[in-house]
Amino acid sequence: MGFRVLELFSGIGGMHYAFNYAGLEGTIVAAMDVNTVANAVYSSNFPGTDVKTRNIQSLSEKEVRKLGANMLLMSPPCQPHTRQGLQRDTEDKRSDALTHLCTLIPQCETLQYVLMENVKGFECSQARHHFVEALEKAGFFWREFILTPTQFNVPNTRHRYYCIARKTADFAFAGGKIWEEMPDRKAAVDQSVTVKISDIIQDNVSHDFSVPDDVLAKRVLVMDIIHPTQNRSMCFTKGYTHYTEGTGSVYTPLPEEQSHRIFELVKEIDNNNPDTSRTEDVRRQRLELLRQLYLRYFTPREVARLMSFPEDFGNAPESTNRQMYRLLGNSINVKVVGELIKLLTTTEQ
Repeated sequence: MGFRVLELFSGIGGMHYAFNYAGLEGTIVAAMDVNTVANAVYSSNFPGTDVKTRNIQSLSEKEVRKLGANMLLMSPPCQPHTRQGLQRDTEDKRSDALTHLCTLIPQCETLQYVLMENVKGFECSQARHHFVEALEKAGFFWREFILTPTQFNVPNTRHRYYCIARKTADFAFAGGKIWEEMPDRKAAVDQSVTVKISDIIQDNVSHDFSVPDDVLAKRVLVMDIIHPTQNRSMCFTKGYTHYTEGTGSVYTPLPEEQSHRIFELVKEIDNNNPDTSRTEDVRRQRLELLRQLYLRYFTPREVARLMSFPEDFGNAPESTNRQMYRLLGNSINVKVVGELIKLLTTTEQ
């Protein structure tokens, strides 16, 4: 029969792409999300999938049974558990859908496999406690991980919590701990090739992606600047391009040594001319130096590549770059989840 996958909090289809990456036989029987913009992108990429715009709390055991779903892939809202948020955990209304699923999962006898992704920090939450309780009640064997794409030869840092669970057989690797690497790392990572930022960069990128002068002048010193030969970048969030600090890296085509020389000259100007006493000529001179960095934001396509989406992934005709940054910031890394789906469905590890 193959796998019949129910994708919840489906967003732009990251779990669907991860399932395809895993190379398994099966079908996505339904995808559900409340975000109409995300659903439009999903439908544009997977026109044959039943994408439902609806609240997860309305999902019933009867509907799961009618769909014949035997695998559940989901990435519930992370806001109740983020470091930047209030961390209200199960008291946050955005946790209600996961709370509902914790009641629903033990009722769904057809479900044999579950994979859940969330932010690092979820492992310490009350929501996590309720989730694994539900898995145990339903008769699942389960394992937990905190992984990042850099462990899979992807030049992007994105530490995330993962839980995989199945009823078919226990896992061959130990439980009772949170794994911070894959049990068989060599099987998941090609060690012979190092992917660099230059490998994901587009050619002839529009000047529309250049960092604006006002941001250059005021915020450049807090930016995470990435060069072509580096094999890292920071986590991209839904606030990328809207906020400067902590939302994602920016790119310069210059070699590191050349950009460092420019920053040394800027530092010299700053030391000799405190901000409050800089003349217009000094400000102009400083800005001209910073412009020589040719700093720009990563494009949505490049961010998608860093999150391991395939080249045929695209936006919906009506979606904007701003919307795509938000949607990608809320999505998953396809390769990491794909490798975990392989692990989840392999009986020998």
